[in-house]
Amino acid sequence: MDAVRVALLREVLAGTEWLGATRRFAGALRGSVVSHGGGLLLVGTPEYEPWHLAAHLVDEAAWSGTPELAPTLVRHDARPSDPTHLAVGLGRLEAARRGETLLVVAPEGPAAPLLERVSDARRAGATVLALGPGQGELTSLAHEALAVPDGSELDLDTVQHLVSAAAGENALPAPRGRRRLRDRVARLAEHLTAPPPARW
Repeated sequence: MDAVRVALLREVLAGTEWLGATRRFAGALRGSVVSHGGGLLLVGTPEYEPWHLAAHLVDEAAWSGTPELAPTLVRHDARPSDPTHLAVGLGRLEAARRGETLLVVAPEGPAAPLLERVSDARRAGATVLALGPGQGELTSLAHEALAVPDGSELDLDTVQHLVSAAAGENALPAPRGRRRLRDRVARLAEHLTAPPPARW
């Protein structure tokens, strides 16, 4: 889903709780990684790897000039022969420490082995965030959670698009006025085509 589609989705969702909820969660994510200087670990379940969210966060990190948003994707079946960005296994969770952020994405409650690793990371001082069904042990372990229950208006993939886009925002959205949709999309396109900020 590209930025224009995200903008249109936000228009459709105006007045619902989803926009505020995804922006709050994204703010917690961004605040955690920026204040601690990075160290974002992203993990899913053996059946669901959030590689698409990882790719979007890498893009948002580059576009927003916030390198701390670029995650390390932690995989359940990583092999040393995999490309470097796909070769990080669950052992990385055991090394999580204070100042790092662990984002767990799970369509269903994760199994006990993953929950134990998440709990250990939290005890070691990592900040834990969770995207998932909104109930169960993962939610109680998380410092911040965004519930996406089965059967809700939005699916987990769509919510991930909204979260990643909001995490990359450098400023609060402009106050809602009586501008037309075309004006809003034009402003978004102008923002997206602007050159990246200078890096010194």
